[in-house]
Amino acid sequence: MSAQGVALLLLWLNCSGWALWRYYTNTPNYHIFSTRSTIKLEYEGTLFSEWSVPSTCSVKNKTSPKTELRCSSPGFHTVRPIVKGPDLEEERYLFVDSTLVCFLWYYKLINFSHNLTQVMILWVVDPENADSHELQWNASEPSLNSIILSKQLAALGQQPSINTFLKKKVYLPHGKMKNGTWQISMPMSVEDIIKEIKGYKVAFQDCFIADFLLVLAFPLSTIPEMPGFLPISSPRGSQLMSDWLACLASSAIVVADMETFQSNDSFRTWSRIRVPPNILTDDERHSVSDVNLSYNGVFFLIKGTLYLKNVTTFTRLGSNENLPEGGIIGIASRKWCWLKYLLKDTERRSTMAVWTRNEVYLGYTPHNFVKIMTTKKLGKILNISPAATLTIHNVEYTGHPLELALLLNYCITCNVVKKIYLVIYNEDTKQLVHQDFALTVTTDSFIIPQFLYSALPQLILWDKHRIYYCYHNFTDIGVLQTPTESGNLSRLSHDSIIHDVFIDYYGNILVKMENNIMFYFKINIRDATKLHLWTNNVTKSAIFLHTSAEIYILNVFDNGTIHIQDYPIRLEAQSVTFKTNEKCPFMAFYHNASHVYHLLDKGENLSVWVQIVYPENIGLYMIVESYGPKILEEKNYIYYEIALGYCTKTMKITFSQNVNYEAVDDYFQLQYQNTGLMLVQVRPSEYTKACPIAPKVFQIAVGCDTSKFIVVKGFKEKEHRHPDFFYSIEKSYLRDRPSKNLRVKYSWKKYGSPLRLHFREKFHPLIQLYNDNGYIEDVEANFIVWEIHGRDDYSFNNTMKKSGCLHEAQTWKSMTELNKHLPLEEAWGPENYKHCFSYAIGKPGDLNQPYEIINKSNHNHLVWPMHHTGMYVFRVKILDPNYSFCPLTAVFAIEIYGVIPSPNGYLVASLLLLLMLLFFSILVLSYFHYMRIYRQYIYTPIYKTERKQKSN
Repeated sequence: MSAQGVALLLLWLNCSGWALWRYYTNTPNYHIFSTRSTIKLEYEGTLFSEWSVPSTCSVKNKTSPKTELRCSSPGFHTVRPIVKGPDLEEERYLFVDSTLVCFLWYYKLINFSHNLTQVMILWVVDPENADSHELQWNASEPSLNSIILSKQLAALGQQPSINTFLKKKVYLPHGKMKNGTWQISMPMSVEDIIKEIKGYKVAFQDCFIADFLLVLAFPLSTIPEMPGFLPISSPRGSQLMSDWLACLASSAIVVADMETFQSNDSFRTWSRIRVPPNILTDDERHSVSDVNLSYNGVFFLIKGTLYLKNVTTFTRLGSNENLPEGGIIGIASRKWCWLKYLLKDTERRSTMAVWTRNEVYLGYTPHNFVKIMTTKKLGKILNISPAATLTIHNVEYTGHPLELALLLNYCITCNVVKKIYLVIYNEDTKQLVHQDFALTVTTDSFIIPQFLYSALPQLILWDKHRIYYCYHNFTDIGVLQTPTESGNLSRLSHDSIIHDVFIDYYGNILVKMENNIMFYFKINIRDATKLHLWTNNVTKSAIFLHTSAEIYILNVFDNGTIHIQDYPIRLEAQSVTFKTNEKCPFMAFYHNASHVYHLLDKGENLSVWVQIVYPENIGLYMIVESYGPKILEEKNYIYYEIALGYCTKTMKITFSQNVNYEAVDDYFQLQYQNTGLMLVQVRPSEYTKACPIAPKVFQIAVGCDTSKFIVVKGFKEKEHRHPDFFYSIEKSYLRDRPSKNLRVKYSWKKYGSPLRLHFREKFHPLIQLYNDNGYIEDVEANFIVWEIHGRDDYSFNNTMKKSGCLHEAQTWKSMTELNKHLPLEEAWGPENYKHCFSYAIGKPGDLNQPYEIINKSNHNHLVWPMHHTGMYVFRVKILDPNYSFCPLTAVFAIEIYGVIPSPNGYLVASLLLLLMLLFFSILVLSYFHYMRIYRQYIYTPIYKTERKQKSN
């Protein structure tokens, strides 16, 4: 152990606090706690005598405050220290498992910012035989034991893979195993950050490797410590304040009364945040009242003013950022991570909220805040009497990705009591809904809310002494009860007051008092149980989340150092519920809703199944709850199976759409009404603190999937491989018949490589649908094409009659005449499409016209002019109004060749004239030539001619 570690340990052990005891394993986050595990026991205090353990467990040194425990049989084991004196130390009921999972994946991450990739180096670790660096998670290479183990497993066929949860991508090792390690390369991601390291089901000595869940995103750097800068802290004697990024819990900050600490790896390493001198007074530097961590830096609230500290600057925020110069009483950020969500009316959502007594601001960037609400406006909306006093009490983001809640103080005389009201504001729709909630408290009470991870609005509120719960969309409200003292937690914790409430994604809720006593309950539970002591009463501590969504406790000491401990919430909850004989009413609760976000386009449905297994005659069932616009139909099918005294109940839930968008009066308004975001949760009808799982929550968004796009099959990607060129279009080939030819620039980047076709070749476009993950399907819906530069010198081989039309179909000519006020690309689309296959629509007309609508199966082709060639750049648009919420379009280009150009008429006439002149000239010349010969034979005697021939 390092000198710093020894000093820290001595400081910790010599604290004059309560006596208590803890336990540890070599496995991070107590992931493996089995009969094979070495359990390390540690007693903190001066009255220790020996350890009391059951006969099925063995202790290495029974009389040592620090020793090792092994249990050979699975189940609950009672362990407690025996101390000197009349007092008894509390006992724990440790649940030891009999799992065959013994090994763990160990990873080391290397980031390459120049190409935005991450390389993960992986090997297998046996926690019982790992070296100290591997156990402390700071090893740069595998130990000898790990190298041998990894090679043995690789010889048996083991190979790791990294699986992403959102996009379902799988990354495999590249190259051969090197020095007992595998290497996997993957791109850095902003959205697809939840990953799991998995391997094959390969056993070595009857032991398997545990899967490892983690969160990996873009690496974030911490703010560097600058020499000469001064500490910034909370007031002396105050408790810790903490915050972390909702979607990257490893990036966290904690403000103590002597320093501010930051980390981007769950405080395995950390640094201090300090501020430049001469900006704040000494009193202001030690007066931080709230803190908020964001991707852009750290926000500090100091004496009613907001400051931003980033890598380079420390800035006071005010009127330039549309914030008040003073009077700010609180700041808040999102607690739950929703990587994806659907926005209808806005293009962004806020990252933090800032409020005064009378105004609420939302922050989108560090220098862009917008005032969204005032108490004057709230009073009018809620119909509050002008004689009453209405102020903003607190603001908190809800479990919904687009909503936040405002707690309002309402009173008339305001001398003794006041009422707390709650309204929920939706950032997207700008709607404000007053909830059926009213809490009467004394005027000096300060209530802190925190919303649960659930579909329905559910929250926990607390003052200094009590916890208030509000479940099931404000239909179940009350005070959290305890076995004694009627829910007053202070009386059960030596008059300490509530410091913080921690809630995780699994429904666990920890109430931490200032003296580090903790109470435990779960979502939808109305009573709390006191947990075993874990931290002494003089150490200042805070609760955080690991990257693997597990809990750890951070301790800050007076000498300015910090220490973290994994906290076994599952084991501690099992111990206290076993003591109270509290049992879970069901044996298992399964579902296949692995995704937290589902985006449905038109015509798409979603089906999930949920299954519960419980002892016969208990009568449990499953509840499906949704929150948001009623835009989906829900159908449930239930199946039963009873065997060996257990009942298995399975529910299949189908969410579907049943809206026809064709030939409606207002297509866009109907689309708007039937798009939106729903939150859905499924849960058992009964639930206790002993149940290991929480309700399953997921989103269903109905709307346009912006990752979808269409392409025309057979066309190359739009790569800039050739220089752009210009060509001219004859004016007579253009739709508007302009007075001169059109000169067009062909952009390879925009239009891609053109497809060359002979003028006698017909062309039938095949449209394919893609998204970010690749090919989805061939599009079978109707679509239309048009030449984007205005050419109309092409046609279609099908006629309306041949296509089966019963009346005249829509054409580009008819639609542009009908919508003269619109540009060509907007004149015809799914919003005004009407089919031609019904007598009830349209007029008979001429059915021998070309049918200009194409789909995959109607064999309608583009045909080309027979007299000239040309370059055609087409845009295709999906015409079917029931196909997609997205305006799906694509561009493709076709070059026509093979037509012999027609010669110029004047040239042809000239040539013909020249040929005729030549012909007549030769004819005339031949006439005179033969006439000369004829005359010669007439006037010259024949015998003279014969004599001349003989003499010759």
